[in-house]
Amino acid sequence: MLNVTLLQNTSEPEKKIAIAARLCYSALTVSELEEKLDQKTIERLIKTVIERGHHAVLEHAIFTFGIDGVSRVCTHQLVRHRVASFAQQSQRYVRIKGELDYYTPVFIKANSEALEIYKDIMTKTKKAYDKLIEIGIDKEDARYVLPSSTASNIIVTMNVRELFHFLELRMCQRAQDEIRIIAYKMYEILSDISPIIFEYAGPTCKTKGFCKDKVTDCPFYKKYIK
Repeated sequence: MLNVTLLQNTSEPEKKIAIAARLCYSALTVSELEEKLDQKTIERLIKTVIERGHHAVLEHAIFTFGIDGVSRVCTHQLVRHRVASFAQQSQRYVRIKGELDYYTPVFIKANSEALEIYKDIMTKTKKAYDKLIEIGIDKEDARYVLPSSTASNIIVTMNVRELFHFLELRMCQRAQDEIRIIAYKMYEILSDISPIIFEYAGPTCKTKGFCKDKVTDCPFYKKYIK
C-alpha cells in the first residue's frame, strides 16, 4: 500500500528561511536577527522572497520523507529530481518473498478486463522469479523478470526550493497518478507543518494563474484560471 511519512525536517523551517532572507540585507548578526523576528515579520519575509524569486534562501529548510509501496516506475520518475537525496530498497540484495506487492494504476483498476490481464501477468512473473531462484539463479539476476510495478520503499530528502519544483510538476493533473498521489500526500504534510511557506506551492494554475502546458480541460484549470 502506498504510504508517505515525514521522517525528519528542519526545526522551525519558516523562521530559518526568514533569518536567511533578512541576513542578506542586514548588518545585524544571526543571533540578533533571530531575537528580533516576530511572526508577522516571518510571514512578510517569506512572502517577499517567494514573490521576488529569491528562492536560494528556501534551501535552508530540509524535509525527509519515507515512501512505502511505490512502484519502480514511480521511483524512476522521482530520482529525476536531481537536487535531492535518495535511498531505495535493493532488489539485488532483498529477496521478494510471498505474494508480489505491486502498484496498480487507477485506469487499470477502473477497467475490469484490463485489471484481470494485469493481475494475471503479475502472478506469472512472480512464479517465474520464484522458479529461477529455486533452480539456483541468484536473486540479483532473477529480479530481471520482475515487472516495473513491483513495490519498493524509498527515502527522499529535498530542500524547500526543490520541493516547490517537485510539487509544481507532480501535483499537476498531467502528472501520472502514482507520483501525483505522492505529491499530494507530501503537500498535505508540508502544509500542516509550514503553512506559510507551502501556501505558495503547487501547480502553476494554483500559484501563478496560468497552465504551463496550456491545457484548458482539466479541473485545476477551471478552478484557478479566471
